[in-house]
Amino acid sequence: MSGLVIIDSGGANLGSVRHALQRLGVDAPVTRDKATIRAADRLILPGVGAAAPIMQRLRESGVADLLRELRQPLLGICVGMQVLFERSAEGDTACLGLLEGAIEKIAQRPGVRVPHMGWNRLHRERESPLLDGIDNADYAYFVHSYAAPVGSYTLASCDYGNAFSAVVQRDNFYGAQFHPERSASVGARLLQNFIEL
Repeated sequence: MSGLVIIDSGGANLGSVRHALQRLGVDAPVTRDKATIRAADRLILPGVGAAAPIMQRLRESGVADLLRELRQPLLGICVGMQVLFERSAEGDTACLGLLEGAIEKIAQRPGVRVPHMGWNRLHRERESPLLDGIDNADYAYFVHSYAAPVGSYTLASCDYGNAFSAVVQRDNFYGAQFHPERSASVGARLLQNFIEL
């Protein structure tokens, strides 16, 4: 086993996620190498941008199939969380299918601008070691136009016009819709909790 590895999905937040982990004392390599990913004892899948190009990179590198076989903890961040689901309405993209359900566009309406950008409160839905030390109504930083509905996999939700999943889990697959690397002490705590799972 080789510690924590960041999966290279081509997302623009790879460097900032790596830097956030370095602040916690973890120097995680960024890779698409399947042997390195398979040997890691935990993985982070960052993502910024759109679901379709990230899924294309994961499929072309063979990493998409590998991720479905993994048993170690994996944390998807932002679009990296969204591609854990079955489909995304963003480009009608088939995703990894590790969590049931589909990602939908946030509905724009008076007082609800899309993308959802900025600080918003987390609402704990279930207990989880991933949320240890993160209080109900703590703030996290979001930048996204698509979101997962609240379901049985939801650990924490957020309200922006409607409730959506902010933190999710199914088996060894975890996700954060917000950016822990930009969410100050709350984000650092979530990453530390993931490191200690």
